[in-house]
Amino acid sequence: MVKVEICVESVAGVRAARAGGAQRVELCCALGEGGLTPSAGAIEAAVAVGGIEVVVLVRPRGGDFLYSAEEFALLERDIVRTRELGAQGVAVGCLDDDGRIDAERLARLVECARPLVVCFHRAFDLVREPERELETLAALGVTRVLCGGGARTAFEGRTRLAALVRAARGRVAVVAAGGVRPENAAALVRACGVAEVHLSAAARVESAMRFRNAAPQLGSARAAEDYAHWDTDESHVRALVESLREA
Repeated sequence: MVKVEICVESVAGVRAARAGGAQRVELCCALGEGGLTPSAGAIEAAVAVGGIEVVVLVRPRGGDFLYSAEEFALLERDIVRTRELGAQGVAVGCLDDDGRIDAERLARLVECARPLVVCFHRAFDLVREPERELETLAALGVTRVLCGGGARTAFEGRTRLAALVRAARGRVAVVAAGGVRPENAAALVRACGVAEVHLSAAARVESAMRFRNAAPQLGSARAAEDYAHWDTDESHVRALVESLREA
């Protein structure tokens, strides 16, 4: 059975993912930035939903994955807090300035997270030599790695993903991530042999606001009339899960 992990930004998203048949969620905020560390309150509420594994993305800012000493200290603190709040795992990643995994720092994060499961997030798609860096992950005890095969979508990167699955030899689970949809998920799994997929499964949620200020929203460049947001759609999750039964 192919495992389905849904990237969610809300407690409602956790419930939708569970109801749709997903086995795991990756909780974050600010998906527009590629995902950042969610609040402690969000983590606590997500864990309280129950019935689904909760992995928390720990990432202090958008942009690259080359962190200052202060940012790295924040990573460690957020991992400790995530563990205390009862999550089952963390998704982390740190690179050096030459496009390699910062093995020394990653080892510290893995140790900090114990006994939680550690996933290396999509920073992996930015490394110089993926097969070499996969060995680093295996040596450090990382359980999973999210990857789009270095391409815009996982389906476009399926050849590289297949090579990574072979290179991993079961030591690290390669999770296909990026543009995974019900219409391509089964073909993707057959093409590259991954046993897990990762996606957001989000849909636009219209606002119930009746009053709409004509001025721009605070902290946003969007037009004031666009009060909508995006959240996990249960039917999208279910369609994805159903599509994988033929994989």
